[in-house]
Amino acid sequence: MEILGQGAFVAGGGSGLGAATARELAAAGAQVVLFDRDGPAAEAVAAEIGGTAARGDVTSEADITAALDCAPSPVRIVVNCAGIAPAGRLVGREGPLPLEAFERVIAINLTGTLNVMRLAAARMVGLDELPGGGRGVMVNTASIAAYEGQIGQVAYAASKGGVAAMTLPLARELAGRGIRVNTIAPGLFRTPMLAGLPQEVQASLGAQVPYPSRLGDPAEFARTARFAVETDYLNGEVIRLDGALRMQAR
Repeated sequence: MEILGQGAFVAGGGSGLGAATARELAAAGAQVVLFDRDGPAAEAVAAEIGGTAARGDVTSEADITAALDCAPSPVRIVVNCAGIAPAGRLVGREGPLPLEAFERVIAINLTGTLNVMRLAAARMVGLDELPGGGRGVMVNTASIAAYEGQIGQVAYAASKGGVAAMTLPLARELAGRGIRVNTIAPGLFRTPMLAGLPQEVQASLGAQVPYPSRLGDPAEFARTARFAVETDYLNGEVIRLDGALRMQAR
């Protein structure tokens, strides 16, 4: 899909992978809505790139609908980057994993992703076809934890495994409507969560990556998302972006 002039919606656009993707899409000429529960962060990035900020929660239909309504042009590009990654063992020192803690991760990472997709897709199917025949494209964010979840990542791995698993069935379902669905499964990236760790810890994590032996740059994720948007023949795929890293149990 040609990005120039198209409406784009980036969930989690206020920081990290989402902010980098919003910048990349804006640089390619998209009119970007940055959706984030951290309103000031979204506003700061929106001001930088000439986008539109919308504060809200991916689990809220009302919030997403309001954000889609404020888009300056019909949204044909959706990138889901919102998510949380709390750790928790099935049986910890204080007993079994609280069910509400597991449910919260699933609600935000998995159900929230689907919530954005279903509301955006319902609008896309009513748009005119583009010259190439398509109507839109959606790019989701999984994780290599979907394949090699570590101890303490049961909720996170389950949520990201769900995101990866729904890629193909949704791509198949929406193919007849001219909407593509792809997913990126990043490894260790220099997001705000990791950037807050001591430099020596970041270096140690980066050294685990076979090549290049460093943390991923959010701009690399953003370029991959752009590739997924622009490459019409890419559909129903989960792309690992991890420097050949395969996570160990701990």
